[in-house]
Amino acid sequence: TIAPFLLPPLMPALRQAFPKLQLYLREALSAELCRALLAGELDVVLYALPYRCGGVEEEELFIDRFVAAFPPGTDPLPPRIRTEDLDGHTLLLLEEGHCLRDHALAACSLPGVDPARSILGTSLLTLVQMVDNGLGVTLLPEMAVDGGVLAGTRVRLVPLADSQAARVIGLIWRKGSPRREEFRRLAAFIRDWHAARQHAQTAGPPAAEAVPANVSA
Repeated sequence: TIAPFLLPPLMPALRQAFPKLQLYLREALSAELCRALLAGELDVVLYALPYRCGGVEEEELFIDRFVAAFPPGTDPLPPRIRTEDLDGHTLLLLEEGHCLRDHALAACSLPGVDPARSILGTSLLTLVQMVDNGLGVTLLPEMAVDGGVLAGTRVRLVPLADSQAARVIGLIWRKGSPRREEFRRLAAFIRDWHAARQHAQTAGPPAAEAVPANVSA
């Protein structure tokens, strides 16, 4: 839920800033990435925090907020929605093993939600298609929305009223790694790059007009 949306714009900037840097990328679920990192199979992991992976150091990069996604034709929709207002809707979630599922439920503190009775999907694209076909509502990270996950759909987005409804994107590496300073430089670069990109996206139109077209106004 990170790599498909963050890496396409980030990789060209990394290559330009660090032309001699050689990256070998591997995508997997959080538990497998943690295992591979601790086993020495990976050097550094791009993670959504918090996630319990003992024996690591971490650097926070940026906040990735959640937005509520509703089927087309859902009216009326408020300018912002409280997480408790989602109670009673059919909630679409990722399957067990995806940390985004746990982060969304924890960050939004959804009352009365029984994950065992929710409809499960295998990817964000699957969840979006389910919403587009009226099967329920879901929570999407802004990173995925900015990355075009809604392309070709009529899904309606509503920002969440709770500013704490978010996940933290970060880098982790093994404690005591001799390359920790390199990883910290990498983290600082990604942090600054993301901040500059966010500023560029909001510097033009007023904030209320700079949201994706699917966002309810």
